[in-house]
Amino acid sequence: MRANYKLQRLCVEPPLAPGAVVPLEKEQAHYLLTVLRLEDGAEILVFNGRDGEYGATLRPHSRKAADLEIGTQTRAQPPKSRLEFLFAPLKIGRLDYLVQKATEMGVARITPVFTDHTQLHKVNAGRLAANILEAAEQCGNLAIPDLGDAIKLEALLSGWDPARRIIFCNETQAGNNPTEILGSLMERDLALLVGPEGGFSERERTMLSSLPFVTPIPLGPRILRADTAAVAALTAVQMTIGDW
Repeated sequence: MRANYKLQRLCVEPPLAPGAVVPLEKEQAHYLLTVLRLEDGAEILVFNGRDGEYGATLRPHSRKAADLEIGTQTRAQPPKSRLEFLFAPLKIGRLDYLVQKATEMGVARITPVFTDHTQLHKVNAGRLAANILEAAEQCGNLAIPDLGDAIKLEALLSGWDPARRIIFCNETQAGNNPTEILGSLMERDLALLVGPEGGFSERERTMLSSLPFVTPIPLGPRILRADTAAVAALTAVQMTIGDW
């Protein structure tokens, strides 16, 4: 069943089942009661990333507090994605965009990775998590990507499980079409690694290319901004070997 985009969607933390009563957090109650001006009995959709999506009825206690009465399930929880997304943090604004698009594209985990040319040297994890939740609520996703701790590229690679192959978007890779390479990776647990503005350094490209669990792919003949390259690469992966 497809998402119902006519109803407001809200992500909550407690378990969901028919007949359950879920108390809203203060910010959620304010949004529904004050911003959207929903009244007692209003119907919305709720999900938590684990139990699927349910219809729910709004039951205010006051102007600042409310519960949700959980009704019937509208969609079952889909299998977890097998794709992780590793990216070099960009400037604020474009970073928000990138995290939102990765969520919309259905990745299982999002991890910021610091590289030689990364423009930011720390990230606001709370802001990233909020962007993930907002994107999942707005686009109809039931899965909520995990947010990994920001990590340096060398540390990421040294602790990496080689059973999950890394697809490395290499701006110097020969060829214009990644689909032939991606087609050989069917039925694998994967991670997509996208670099910063300016790309990976020569040192990093050499390091990545030497690892047996890393597969480089080209992204075509055009020079792409980092956020554009990430969306293009996610599209190519999901269309070729993902759940599109």
